[in-house]
Amino acid sequence: MGMKEDEERRLDGGVVVVNPKPKKGLTSKAVDWLEKLIVKLMYDSSQPHHYLSGNFAPCEWIFHLPNGGWEPVNWRVGVAGNPSALGVAQLCWGGIAAVALWRQCSGPAFLALWGDRSDNLWRSRGFGNGWTLGAAGRCLECLDGEFVRVGPNPKFAPVAGYHCMIHGLRIKEGKATYVSRYVKTSRLKQEEFFGGSKFMKIGDLKGLFGLLMVNMQMLRAKLKVLDVSYGYGTGNTALVYHHGKLLALSEADKPYVVKVLEDGDLQTLGMLDYDKRLAHSFTAHPKVDPFTGEMFTFGYSHAPPYITYRVISKDGFMQDPVPITIPEPIMMHDFAITENYAIIMDLPLYFRPKEMVKDKKLIFTFDSTKKARFGVLPRYAKDELLIKWFNLPNCFIFHNANAWEEGDEVVLITCRLQNPDLDMVSGTVKEKLENFSNELYEMRFNMKTGLASQKKLSASAVDFPRVNESYTGRKQRFVYGTMLDSIAKVTGIIKFDLHAEPDSEKTKLEVGGNVQGIFDLGPGRFGSEAIFVPREPGITSEEDDGYLIFFVHDEASGKSAVNVIDAKTMSADPVAVVELPHRVPYGFHAFFVTEEQLQEQAKL
Repeated sequence: MGMKEDEERRLDGGVVVVNPKPKKGLTSKAVDWLEKLIVKLMYDSSQPHHYLSGNFAPCEWIFHLPNGGWEPVNWRVGVAGNPSALGVAQLCWGGIAAVALWRQCSGPAFLALWGDRSDNLWRSRGFGNGWTLGAAGRCLECLDGEFVRVGPNPKFAPVAGYHCMIHGLRIKEGKATYVSRYVKTSRLKQEEFFGGSKFMKIGDLKGLFGLLMVNMQMLRAKLKVLDVSYGYGTGNTALVYHHGKLLALSEADKPYVVKVLEDGDLQTLGMLDYDKRLAHSFTAHPKVDPFTGEMFTFGYSHAPPYITYRVISKDGFMQDPVPITIPEPIMMHDFAITENYAIIMDLPLYFRPKEMVKDKKLIFTFDSTKKARFGVLPRYAKDELLIKWFNLPNCFIFHNANAWEEGDEVVLITCRLQNPDLDMVSGTVKEKLENFSNELYEMRFNMKTGLASQKKLSASAVDFPRVNESYTGRKQRFVYGTMLDSIAKVTGIIKFDLHAEPDSEKTKLEVGGNVQGIFDLGPGRFGSEAIFVPREPGITSEEDDGYLIFFVHDEASGKSAVNVIDAKTMSADPVAVVELPHRVPYGFHAFFVTEEQLQEQAKL
């Protein structure tokens, strides 16, 4: 991942300007021809893929409106049906109004829009049918900021990896602006240069075909067709804010810095390597301690050291690496921190390329014969000598909710997955995934006795757990999760009370026991990760005094919206709903950038 010294240019704040140098020519065409031959002989494209179908498919509608204007520029509209005139509505939220424009059709209609795909933007003072108020109708000043969510959105038809698109909703003084932008990664810039897919994706890494696709990428890099000096990540998994920077993250690469402009637009500034101190991958789930301002992170690799732990100061200085020794290379998607510890997870989802070819599996294979290991490391450790390892029954974990210390014990609240099969989510379309068991658990690691225990807190299936992040690393009471009927279709938002006992007799997720509330999205409506936004920052007010904000898509109407609900009451009546001007595909993780953070990062 090292960049050429003579070509490297840095912005203020240590941001590296990404300027890859791919090459066209006969060599590039020859490699393309070889790849097409491999795909034709070995790849079955007859079946649609799970993440390229329905509302998982990339967003195809492109919008472009100039700053502050209403008239579209450089676009065409085709309508089949009976279009009416442009409608005009009033957007009201807390008594503040703005004008919205939208196109209505009185009969069956198909609306197709074409534009500059490198400038995928809908920007206005209002849009869709606007804010639909709940009964309260009050101005929610704590929601001034920008709600952002990332996800895979291939710009070109993939035999390649997905790119990242960020969907953002800028809220200020009751007015809202929607924007969607690609993260300008090195990968995206190079595929724009070629006008098509060139990089492999993790879903390609299956069987002999997967091995050949790895070699195709290595061949392109060796022949200088692709420039991998800036890495090859997508930035499409999660977002975090630290040291005045909003970071777009994917665990195979370094962070990308994205700037939010005053009008809500999103601009990729470049890659962050912490003044060349970051030479390995960077997790998509770093943890920011709200009390110290530090950020804690790690990277995993298929070559030793398989895990590397890092601490980043409040001022953005990355401390020396702490290599963690484990027996085999693994996928480690998340970890956790407490006031004094970091929790490393050595779970048996192994990187095994030989089995990939032999058994026609994905390159990561779950070994059900192995124990789940959890390493509790003093979070300012200079090496791994003080780490304590604990064993629990076999499992995998994608996402943790939080962790804290309680007497001699370290407590982890997590979503525990039994016998994961990654093949079921990477192949053809499935209406519903069977045998998908993902449940909320409490795990305890006794630092004095060396013993570990676990307790089931919910029925299946729950994931994407979030808390009031003012309590990160400290004991808290409430967890907000998503209810899943498949690997990524969210049917509702659920609130757990950790002070209440779970009802062990319940076989499905419903109110009662430790389930304090459920916001059901309704038939044919699916959502995304819900982010908790506190009414007041810090821990002086009630922990659940705030709002949950998330995207929703209606598969019957094809419309997408952003919902805001009351996190305390979990009322079925949303506080606010904004209908968006076009479909927003299902995606991964979200984040809320506060108004204070927006003003801070504006200095970049």
